Amino acid sequence: MVDKVPMTKLGFERLEEELKNLKGVERPAVIKAIAAAREHGDLSENAEYSAARERQSFIEGRIQELEDKISRADVIDASKLEGNTVKFGATVTLLDDDTEEKVVYQIVGEDEADIKRGFLSITSPLARALINKAVKDTVEVSTPKGSKTYEVVKVVYK
Repeated sequence: MVDKVPMTKLGFERLEEELKNLKGVERPAVIKAIAAAREHGDLSENAEYSAARERQSFIEGRIQELEDKISRADVIDASKLEGNTVKFGATVTLLDDDTEEKVVYQIVGEDEADIKRGFLSITSPLARALINKAVKDTVEVSTPKGSKTYEVVKVVYK
């Protein structure tokens, strides 16, 4: 069985956009760069050629990776979800028990994660601890700086 890759609608659109750019812009550009470098003669000592081939290898690998993820995508539209328990796509407000600071995270797919922007990967220890929790529940998570405890203050789907 093929594992589905959960992601938000926005995350799916970003992957599609990156794939379109790689196929339509980056791939043709690197092919031109390789052709131009070939015209410079001896390929064994041609740094431009080596760099272009390396770039081509990266682009082709990324295209394969994106096509695989897109084909296995399980796109979840968080705006169509509701409830008081935390699920994929939820935007969760947490209260840090130590500092009394509130933090807000949306639980998203692995490729969408960006902790500085408040996007928490579903595979992260905190997100895994939050799944199926409800408002007023507490979660304890091990972090590199020790154990942290949070209280779930709010769960929203948008």
